[in-house]
Amino acid sequence: MDRLTHRERELVAIGASLASNCIPCVTYHVAMGKKSGLTATQIAEAIDLADKVRQMPARAVLDAAQRTSPEHGVAEACGCGDVMGSFSS
Repeated sequence: MDRLTHRERELVAIGASLASNCIPCVTYHVAMGKKSGLTATQIAEAIDLADKVRQMPARAVLDAAQRTSPEHGVAEACGCGDVMGSFSS
């Protein structure tokens, strides 16, 4: 990995950490970004952009859920393999 600078790698890592909802990773990579010379403004911009990207799929799922009504019935199957059924006792 020598094509990206250390600063650029930390910006990517901040975005990935936020996307994966990993608090220790975000904390670590923000600190490493500061050590690599990123400004507070650059870090804030990376966090803001990563959050906007992360929120798009979540917003689409929320919109789909809100559009669903009882008259549509239950789908034949879903991608999770009915993991909730495995919690029933």
